[in-house]
Amino acid sequence: MEMEHINENTIRVIIENEDLAERGITFLDLLGNHREIESFFYSILEEVDIEDEFKSSEAVTFQVLPKNDGLELFISKNLSPEDISKMNDSTEFETNDFDQLIRQQILANSEMVEEEPVDNRVRVFQLNSFEDMIELASYHFLDEAWCDLYLLNEKYYLQVVFDPEVYGDYALADVTAEILEYTQDSAVSTEMLDEYGKLLMRRDAIEITRSYFN
Repeated sequence: MEMEHINENTIRVIIENEDLAERGITFLDLLGNHREIESFFYSILEEVDIEDEFKSSEAVTFQVLPKNDGLELFISKNLSPEDISKMNDSTEFETNDFDQLIRQQILANSEMVEEEPVDNRVRVFQLNSFEDMIELASYHFLDEAWCDLYLLNEKYYLQVVFDPEVYGDYALADVTAEILEYTQDSAVSTEMLDEYGKLLMRRDAIEITRSYFN
Protein backbone atom coordinates (compact mmCIF):
# COMPACT_ATOMS: atom_id res chain seq x y z
CA MET A 1 0.00 0.00 0.00
CA GLU A 2 1.39 3.37 -1.04
CA MET A 3 0.58 6.70 0.60
CA GLU A 4 1.43 10.30 -0.16
CA HIS A 5 0.36 13.68 1.19
CA ILE A 6 -1.15 15.69 -1.67
CA ASN A 7 -1.33 18.70 0.63
CA GLU A 8 -1.92 19.38 4.32
CA ASN A 9 -5.58 18.43 3.97
CA THR A 10 -5.48 15.43 1.62
CA ILE A 11 -3.83 12.00 1.68
CA ARG A 12 -3.76 9.77 -1.39
CA VAL A 13 -3.63 6.02 -0.72
CA ILE A 14 -3.16 3.35 -3.40
CA ILE A 15 -4.77 0.08 -2.30
CA GLU A 16 -3.95 -2.96 -4.41
CA ASN A 17 -5.49 -6.43 -4.40
CA GLU A 18 -2.56 -7.73 -2.35
CA ASP A 19 -3.26 -5.13 0.34
CA LEU A 20 -6.81 -6.40 0.69
CA ALA A 21 -5.60 -10.01 0.85
CA GLU A 22 -3.15 -9.14 3.64
CA ARG A 23 -6.08 -7.82 5.68
CA GLY A 24 -8.22 -10.87 4.99
CA ILE A 25 -10.65 -8.83 2.86
CA THR A 26 -11.91 -9.44 -0.66
CA PHE A 27 -13.76 -7.06 -2.96
CA LEU A 28 -16.83 -9.23 -2.46
CA ASP A 29 -16.71 -8.53 1.30
CA LEU A 30 -17.08 -4.81 0.55
CA LEU A 31 -19.80 -5.24 -2.04
CA GLY A 32 -23.03 -3.76 -0.70
CA ASN A 33 -21.85 -3.81 2.93
CA HIS A 34 -21.77 -0.11 3.77
CA ARG A 35 -20.68 -0.65 7.37
CA GLU A 36 -17.82 -2.83 6.16
CA ILE A 37 -16.85 -0.16 3.61
CA GLU A 38 -16.82 2.62 6.20
CA SER A 39 -14.93 0.46 8.70
CA PHE A 40 -12.38 -0.42 6.02
CA PHE A 41 -11.84 3.24 5.09
CA TYR A 42 -11.29 4.23 8.70
CA SER A 43 -8.90 1.32 9.25
CA ILE A 44 -6.83 2.65 6.35
CA LEU A 45 -6.94 6.10 7.94
CA GLU A 46 -5.63 4.59 11.19
CA GLU A 47 -2.66 3.14 9.31
CA VAL A 48 -1.65 6.20 7.30
CA ASP A 49 -2.48 9.00 9.74
CA ILE A 50 0.55 8.40 11.93
CA GLU A 51 0.53 11.86 13.52
CA ASP A 52 -3.24 11.84 14.12
CA GLU A 53 -3.69 14.94 11.98
CA PHE A 54 -6.85 13.62 10.32
CA LYS A 55 -8.43 11.56 13.09
CA SER A 56 -8.74 14.67 15.24
CA SER A 57 -10.69 16.44 12.50
CA GLU A 58 -14.47 16.54 12.90
CA ALA A 59 -15.10 16.22 9.16
CA VAL A 60 -13.18 13.57 7.22
CA THR A 61 -14.29 12.62 3.71
CA PHE A 62 -13.32 9.68 1.50
CA GLN A 63 -13.23 9.67 -2.28
CA VAL A 64 -12.71 6.44 -4.22
CA LEU A 65 -11.42 6.18 -7.78
CA PRO A 66 -11.01 2.96 -9.79
CA LYS A 67 -7.58 1.56 -10.54
CA ASN A 68 -6.72 -1.44 -12.70
CA ASP A 69 -5.36 -3.53 -9.85
CA GLY A 70 -7.18 -1.94 -6.94
CA LEU A 71 -8.45 1.41 -5.70
CA GLU A 72 -7.22 4.94 -5.13
CA LEU A 73 -8.53 6.38 -1.88
CA PHE A 74 -8.35 10.13 -1.22
CA ILE A 75 -8.79 11.07 2.44
CA SER A 76 -9.52 14.75 3.06
CA LYS A 77 -10.17 16.97 6.06
CA ASN A 78 -11.32 20.53 6.67
CA LEU A 79 -13.11 20.79 3.34
CA SER A 80 -15.51 23.63 2.68
CA PRO A 81 -19.15 22.81 1.87
CA GLU A 82 -18.41 23.71 -1.75
CA ASP A 83 -15.50 21.27 -1.87
CA ILE A 84 -17.58 18.49 -0.33
CA SER A 85 -20.35 19.02 -2.89
CA LYS A 86 -17.81 18.46 -5.65
CA MET A 87 -16.68 15.13 -4.27
CA ASN A 88 -17.45 12.10 -6.40
CA ASP A 89 -20.75 10.38 -5.56
CA SER A 90 -18.84 7.18 -4.83
CA THR A 91 -17.99 8.60 -1.42
CA GLU A 92 -21.64 8.44 -0.41
CA PHE A 93 -22.27 5.20 1.44
CA GLU A 94 -25.99 5.33 0.64
CA THR A 95 -25.52 5.05 -3.13
CA ASN A 96 -24.81 2.04 -5.33
CA ASP A 97 -21.80 3.62 -7.04
CA PHE A 98 -19.26 1.94 -4.79
CA ASP A 99 -21.00 -1.41 -5.34
CA GLN A 100 -20.66 -0.93 -9.09
CA LEU A 101 -16.99 -0.04 -8.69
CA ILE A 102 -16.34 -3.19 -6.67
CA ARG A 103 -18.14 -5.31 -9.26
CA GLN A 104 -15.86 -3.84 -11.92
CA GLN A 105 -12.82 -4.68 -9.81
CA ILE A 106 -13.98 -8.28 -9.33
CA LEU A 107 -14.34 -8.66 -13.08
CA ALA A 108 -11.05 -6.90 -13.81
CA ASN A 109 -9.27 -9.13 -11.31
CA SER A 110 -10.78 -12.19 -12.92
CA GLU A 111 -9.67 -11.11 -16.39
CA MET A 112 -6.16 -10.25 -15.24
CA VAL A 113 -5.47 -13.32 -13.12
CA GLU A 114 -7.28 -16.09 -14.93
CA GLU A 115 -7.60 -14.71 -18.46
CA GLU A 116 -11.17 -15.97 -18.53
CA PRO A 117 -14.03 -14.22 -20.34
CA VAL A 118 -15.52 -11.60 -18.04
CA ASP A 119 -19.08 -12.75 -18.78
CA ASN A 120 -18.41 -16.02 -16.93
CA ARG A 121 -18.12 -14.09 -13.68
CA VAL A 122 -21.53 -12.43 -13.90
CA ARG A 123 -24.32 -14.76 -14.95
CA VAL A 124 -28.07 -14.38 -15.22
CA PHE A 125 -30.24 -17.48 -14.77
CA GLN A 126 -34.00 -17.74 -15.32
CA LEU A 127 -36.13 -19.65 -12.84
CA ASN A 128 -39.27 -21.42 -13.99
CA SER A 129 -40.96 -20.62 -10.69
CA PHE A 130 -40.17 -19.38 -7.20
CA GLU A 131 -40.32 -23.00 -6.04
CA ASP A 132 -37.10 -23.56 -8.01
CA MET A 133 -35.51 -20.73 -6.04
CA ILE A 134 -36.56 -22.39 -2.78
CA GLU A 135 -35.08 -25.69 -3.95
CA LEU A 136 -31.84 -23.98 -5.04
CA ALA A 137 -31.55 -22.25 -1.67
CA SER A 138 -31.59 -25.59 0.14
CA TYR A 139 -28.02 -26.14 -1.08
CA HIS A 140 -24.89 -24.23 -0.08
CA PHE A 141 -22.78 -24.04 -3.25
CA LEU A 142 -23.76 -20.37 -3.78
CA ASP A 143 -23.13 -19.19 -0.23
CA GLU A 144 -19.94 -17.34 -1.24
CA ALA A 145 -21.45 -15.66 -4.32
CA TRP A 146 -23.32 -12.38 -4.66
CA CYS A 147 -26.89 -13.30 -5.63
CA ASP A 148 -29.65 -10.85 -6.62
CA LEU A 149 -33.20 -12.02 -7.29
CA TYR A 150 -35.21 -10.00 -9.84
CA LEU A 151 -38.74 -10.10 -11.20
CA LEU A 152 -39.11 -9.08 -14.85
CA ASN A 153 -42.19 -9.64 -17.01
CA GLU A 154 -43.60 -12.00 -14.36
CA LYS A 155 -40.49 -14.20 -14.50
CA TYR A 156 -37.83 -14.69 -11.83
CA TYR A 157 -34.15 -14.12 -12.61
CA LEU A 158 -31.15 -14.86 -10.44
CA GLN A 159 -28.11 -12.68 -11.12
CA VAL A 160 -24.93 -14.21 -9.71
CA VAL A 161 -21.54 -12.51 -9.31
CA PHE A 162 -18.71 -15.01 -8.75
CA ASP A 163 -15.60 -13.87 -6.90
CA PRO A 164 -12.57 -15.33 -8.76
CA GLU A 165 -10.72 -15.65 -5.45
CA VAL A 166 -13.40 -18.10 -4.31
CA TYR A 167 -14.51 -19.74 -7.55
CA GLY A 168 -11.64 -20.95 -9.71
CA ASP A 169 -11.99 -22.56 -13.13
CA TYR A 170 -13.15 -25.96 -11.94
CA ALA A 171 -15.26 -24.68 -9.06
CA LEU A 172 -17.05 -22.22 -11.35
CA ALA A 173 -17.82 -24.93 -13.90
CA ASP A 174 -19.14 -27.28 -11.20
CA VAL A 175 -21.27 -24.63 -9.52
CA THR A 176 -22.70 -23.44 -12.85
CA ALA A 177 -23.69 -27.01 -13.71
CA GLU A 178 -25.43 -27.37 -10.35
CA ILE A 179 -27.29 -24.07 -10.79
CA LEU A 180 -28.52 -25.16 -14.22
CA GLU A 181 -30.22 -28.17 -12.63
CA TYR A 182 -32.77 -25.73 -11.19
CA THR A 183 -32.58 -22.86 -13.69
CA GLN A 184 -31.79 -22.14 -17.31
CA ASP A 185 -29.37 -19.76 -19.00
CA SER A 186 -30.93 -16.42 -19.86
CA ALA A 187 -30.28 -13.93 -22.64
CA VAL A 188 -31.50 -11.14 -20.34
CA SER A 189 -28.58 -8.83 -19.56
CA THR A 190 -27.61 -7.41 -16.19
CA GLU A 191 -28.26 -3.94 -17.61
CA MET A 192 -31.81 -4.89 -18.54
CA LEU A 193 -32.45 -6.26 -15.06
CA ASP A 194 -31.04 -3.13 -13.42
CA GLU A 195 -33.15 -0.83 -15.58
CA TYR A 196 -36.43 -2.70 -16.01
CA GLY A 197 -36.48 -5.47 -13.42
CA LYS A 198 -37.80 -5.30 -9.87
CA LEU A 199 -35.11 -6.18 -7.34
CA LEU A 200 -36.71 -8.55 -4.82
CA MET A 201 -33.66 -9.67 -2.85
CA ARG A 202 -30.24 -8.07 -2.90
CA ARG A 203 -26.86 -9.75 -2.50
CA ASP A 204 -27.95 -12.57 -0.15
CA ALA A 205 -30.94 -13.87 -2.13
CA ILE A 206 -29.99 -17.49 -1.45
CA GLU A 207 -29.57 -17.00 2.29
CA ILE A 208 -32.72 -14.87 2.57
CA THR A 209 -34.80 -17.46 0.73
CA ARG A 210 -33.35 -20.25 2.85
CA SER A 211 -34.12 -18.44 6.10
CA TYR A 212 -37.77 -17.86 5.17
CA PHE A 213 -38.71 -20.94 3.18
CA ASN A 214 -36.42 -23.82 4.23
